[in-house]
Amino acid sequence: MPIRVLAADDHHVVRAGVRAMIANESDIELVAEACDGGEAVALYDTHTPDVVLMDLRMPRTDGVEATRTIVTAHPDARIVALTSYEGDADIYRALDAGARGYLLKDMLGTEVIRAIRTVAAGRRAIPPEVASRLAEFTPRVNLTRRELEVLRLAAKGLRNREIAGEIGRTEATVKEHLKHVMEKLGAADRTEAVTLALQRGIIHLD
Repeated sequence: MPIRVLAADDHHVVRAGVRAMIANESDIELVAEACDGGEAVALYDTHTPDVVLMDLRMPRTDGVEATRTIVTAHPDARIVALTSYEGDADIYRALDAGARGYLLKDMLGTEVIRAIRTVAAGRRAIPPEVASRLAEFTPRVNLTRRELEVLRLAAKGLRNREIAGEIGRTEATVKEHLKHVMEKLGAADRTEAVTLALQRGIIHLD
């Protein structure tokens, strides 16, 4: 029996690339395609594929939330994140949600086919490039929800007073949050903190 695959990505070009690769493999079959996370969840319930290739950045329901929803309902689901996000925080989010593999989109080709077979066999698919990214930044940085909110607003260029107005807190509270963020990231100032957070995928500017 071929390995049955569901591909979830909001870009039709990526889905077409996956479709073309799988068409050349006699032991793999593409059974469904989804253009957002919500559709991926629905199609999983319909087709119960052996492996899901899941983009993390999709409209409405993103790939992390869709992965978590599928794995919660189907603990044996085998999902591979296929994304352009390469920060260590992005990788951890996907793995914490239940993904069993993590591939970057520039790895499209034999690496994807290898990952499908590896995950279908019950093993994890973490290429050396991804593993080295995780090893580069240790230990993990865990920011609180409020610290993330403040950091995202700082990344948009808002000053402390403006951030305080956005979150309904005092300027002194904002400064305290930023101080904690800088300490956790090992940053000398807020600019470096924002740069590191973007580099590591802790926040994104969408």
